[in-house]
Amino acid sequence: MIEKINQTADYIRSRVSSIPETAIILGTGLGALVDHIEDKTFIPYTEIPNFPVSTVEGHSGNLIFGRLGQVPVLAMQGRFHYYEGYDMKQVTFPVRVFKALGIKTLFVSNAAGGMNKEFRVGDIMVITDHINLFPENPLRGRNYSELGPRFPAMTRAYSPRLCKAAFEYADANGMRLMSGVYVGTPGPTFETPAEYEYFRIIGGDAVGMSTVPEVIVANHAGMEVFGVSVITDLGGKDVTEVPTHEEVQIAAQNAQPRMMQLIKALVALR
Repeated sequence: MIEKINQTADYIRSRVSSIPETAIILGTGLGALVDHIEDKTFIPYTEIPNFPVSTVEGHSGNLIFGRLGQVPVLAMQGRFHYYEGYDMKQVTFPVRVFKALGIKTLFVSNAAGGMNKEFRVGDIMVITDHINLFPENPLRGRNYSELGPRFPAMTRAYSPRLCKAAFEYADANGMRLMSGVYVGTPGPTFETPAEYEYFRIIGGDAVGMSTVPEVIVANHAGMEVFGVSVITDLGGKDVTEVPTHEEVQIAAQNAQPRMMQLIKALVALR
């Protein structure tokens, strides 16, 4: 594993002139951020040794180096999901490579179904904590001390500093911004009404099929993490609408301008 990580990191270094300290996983709701990155260098996943390739509609497959405003960034255009058939070490392999490259701060985004009764479709939720319901933990197996500790604490998995800054920015700019607990599930099915109710009862505000594995590994590696969800549908026993992938994408696209505004402001704090 260490050899593969280093091989991949060395290849990436050979393709770019400098490595930034900030990485962004462009999940649902942040895809258009690519258009705001200047002086871009694209590296397709298909050219990167040991990298998987995203199979999900709407998810591209490139690493992008450039500047977001005045800040050098690395953007991951298209992520990998457990439901695609990858194991957890494959899903989180890019985050391992980011650490080897010297990344210190990771921003992640996703689409999520909301069960918090105060949420509306199109809301943006700052992730303050998560509940891991994936059947496998990405840290399962042998631990390599050079990657992180055997039993990492997840008490502050999502940066309190960046969460606070997000709400200060939202207040100053009249932006509706929610906060909550993200429930990570394996997918690929959308949840049943009873499952939505269950997730709400155990403390969840929104549910999705990504993010948690990447955040666990980023914390294991000592990175500062900020996560955000766009609420693309609502669920529960009192909700009759049936979500579709197309509707999720439309809701995420409508939220993109606000998501980009927020992420750009937080990246500028680095």
